[in-house]
Amino acid sequence: MEALFSAKQVQELLNVDRTTIYRMLKDGRLTGVKVGQHWRFSSREVNDLLSSGVPRVVDTELPLPANVLPLHCMQPVQDVFAEIAEVGSVTTDQEGNPLTRLSNSCDFCKLILGSDEGRQSCIASWRMLAEQKDSAPEFTSCHASLQYARARIEVGGELIAILVAGQFYTQSPNAEEETERLRALSQKYHIDENLLVQASRQIPVLDDRKIPQIRGWLERVARTFEQISSERANLMSRLRQIAEMSVINP
Repeated sequence: MEALFSAKQVQELLNVDRTTIYRMLKDGRLTGVKVGQHWRFSSREVNDLLSSGVPRVVDTELPLPANVLPLHCMQPVQDVFAEIAEVGSVTTDQEGNPLTRLSNSCDFCKLILGSDEGRQSCIASWRMLAEQKDSAPEFTSCHASLQYARARIEVGGELIAILVAGQFYTQSPNAEEETERLRALSQKYHIDENLLVQASRQIPVLDDRKIPQIRGWLERVARTFEQISSERANLMSRLRQIAEMSVINP
């Protein structure tokens, strides 16, 4: 009669946890028989897995940002942060696609985002922020010459989103250059130039003393988002483990 391995023996041979054994049983990579309340596995089949080069560590797939990030909790926090800091703010994925509503947006940016071409340019600017190598927030100019910075949101050491803050000048723009810039934006995004001019007058100019403060707040809010997202990811992982284990229960 062929020898049978217990679940614990298979764990030790394949160097995986108990949940992975049940997952392999569920998806067909392993077959087993239940003897009483315990599963037993063919020693020949396990040895075949070992000889075929089965990975010694099976990676667990990270949930997608939309599943991990508690956006319904993040939105009001982002709203309060944007209002207190007097900036516009949004949370995006790694490709720059918004995951939350834009908080405290100025009228100028609302006009830009109301255009399909303008919205795509904003997304491209946010994507460039996500691609920045520096871990700390650094303010830079977007496609419309407004200042923006981002803080990384990581779960399990992986970047899953960024928190963006901006929509302001650090100094009053040159009048002639501003006129040319607004005309170019109007033509590029098919927006009434007079509306852009009026809205541009409401763009705040923040002094150098407030920039470090905003940078610090941005980091703190992002760390809060990381903490609640990590807790949510851990909870989801435990629930999946329970669900997988229940599949093979009698």
